[in-house]
Amino acid sequence: MRKLLITTLLLMSSTALAAELPLKELPGDADRDHWLPQQVNADGALEKLQDVTGGPAVKFSGTQDRPIQIALIYPSADVSDFWARNYLAMTKRLDELGIEYETREFASRQIEHSLQSTYAGQVAQDADLYDYVIFGPSELATQADNIDKLAGTDGLVTYVWAFHTPLKYLKNQPAAWFDFSSAYGAQKICDYMVERLGSDVTYALNRGIPGITDNQRSGDFMECVKEKGNWNAVYEHYGEYQREGGFEGTQLILQAYPEAKVIHNANTAMSMGSVEAQVAAGKEKEIFSTGWGGTGLELDAIRRGELDATPMRMGDDVGAATAEAIKAHMEDRAGDLPLVFLGRITVAHDQMSNEEIDALEKEAFRFSGVGALER
Repeated sequence: MRKLLITTLLLMSSTALAAELPLKELPGDADRDHWLPQQVNADGALEKLQDVTGGPAVKFSGTQDRPIQIALIYPSADVSDFWARNYLAMTKRLDELGIEYETREFASRQIEHSLQSTYAGQVAQDADLYDYVIFGPSELATQADNIDKLAGTDGLVTYVWAFHTPLKYLKNQPAAWFDFSSAYGAQKICDYMVERLGSDVTYALNRGIPGITDNQRSGDFMECVKEKGNWNAVYEHYGEYQREGGFEGTQLILQAYPEAKVIHNANTAMSMGSVEAQVAAGKEKEIFSTGWGGTGLELDAIRRGELDATPMRMGDDVGAATAEAIKAHMEDRAGDLPLVFLGRITVAHDQMSNEEIDALEKEAFRFSGVGALER
């Protein structure tokens, strides 16, 4: 069986995609360093995979003489449970599909770029041990050479988790990218907050690591609230997607920028650190704060009244879609797959009833389970 390298991403609304992803030719401008989903997906392949992922499992039609071997390189040692949940979603969907498998995980934190590079080199060197590799880059540009190397390794096909903007300068393009759209999530939370909080709001941000993801989650949000609500950002703190960064950034904001009544956080870890700093200062009721992704930790914080809103991805879609992609490759249907898979996003917020939040959580975590994960 061909060895297969998988590197993956996150999620977005199928309804929105139908309206926002018309078939287009690949861009010809040499200045662009990446492609967008609407520029690479064709013939309804994205919508088809979304439908398959959201529907009941259809058993693998072939036979196996041994379990497939899957390596996972991702920052699963971080606070966010996104990685663990999609691992569970992928494996449980593989179980439903009747595919036998064995996995090996190479864990890191989001900021451990060198460690991820070491792992990528190890997997490429030992490629004969694996059929599939799932790569969740610590940051896309930082890991571009490793993505290229893995995708170009003879006998491997590459999928990427947590990014959905294929780099056009790669010599070897991964087979598919799995993600939610950070740009779409920024638009969703922007629209919600401008409608709820009005115009001329003063706010601050806990940003992540400079790169495509933060440019969309933070930068696109800033542009949107400026355009639609004339909001004013008084401070931007780069917290490197870490709990400590969110805590320290929020402490500074509370002390130096008391006029900021909204804090926008670019991931779960920073939003949890931000909440801790607000609670410690007794300010959690005075600040409107956001999370990112709608993880179990964030939803619990919303229920406690400590977090106000988050763009919530239907998180298990990424893992389930990856399992369906593996099945398609095993059935020689790789040509049916989109280059970029996107899942659904909605806004969860503190004005929802517990029953409404529970329903969203049940759908989002239909494979990995509702409630905090034991990690």
